Amino acid sequence: MKYIENIRKISPLVHSITNYVTVNDVANVLLACGASPIMADDEGEVEDITSICSSLYINIGTLNTRTIASMIKAGKKSNALGHITVLDPVGAGASALRTQTAQKLISEIKFDVIRANASEISALCGEDISSRGVDASEADTIDGEKAMYAADKLDSVIAVTGKTDIVASKDHYFEIYNGRKEMKSITGTGCQLSALTAAFVAANREDTLSACAAAVTAMGVAGEIGFNNLLEGEGNSSYRNRIIDAIYNMTDTVLEKYGRSKFV
Repeated sequence: MKYIENIRKISPLVHSITNYVTVNDVANVLLACGASPIMADDEGEVEDITSICSSLYINIGTLNTRTIASMIKAGKKSNALGHITVLDPVGAGASALRTQTAQKLISEIKFDVIRANASEISALCGEDISSRGVDASEADTIDGEKAMYAADKLDSVIAVTGKTDIVASKDHYFEIYNGRKEMKSITGTGCQLSALTAAFVAANREDTLSACAAAVTAMGVAGEIGFNNLLEGEGNSSYRNRIIDAIYNMTDTVLEKYGRSKFV
């Protein structure tokens, strides 16, 4: 598949209602992959902005009551227009507000993809978790079978990132083995991946599961390339930039050459 080529040909406009900690990196990674970002979270304009976009990405990382109504309005508009809709339920399980908001969003909006860590997915499925704020607990793990169960229960393709990434529908799943443990030292790689997913799926709509897996693979490969390109004395700030640079220089050939996965 020509996943990245399709993004650069179509240049999907991605409406991102995302958190203010990583909003700049989200915009830059979308530009790097060939998509276009637009950020709007005021209730008075989210429907208009969603209408002109190819996909909507909702992230609850810095949740506040002002934007919950905006998220629901934008999500319903995206559904009505048949646009790709992606949720990143950051920190679900860490607080009642986050968990209840994520569950409310899922009940009122049809999400094509939910991209989260194992703790967040477990919380959305109503399971007890060992919350560590917005990070996954090592005690919370999800294998392919459990990911397929979550995909069926949440009526969405599920992308679970961790030591081994899993992308699942209710019937099949990918195990993806790319990435570096050092990516955890950078705030926002998960947010960037969720935005990439919105772009990949919007430009490759014929197969949501495979397009989502390609996005997860691309981020993992970029993490490997970016780490290998670090110079002596550089740290996590430089690493963040080198990951975005790796996405900018990513091709489908590079993705195919370095991607490591198994389809079940």
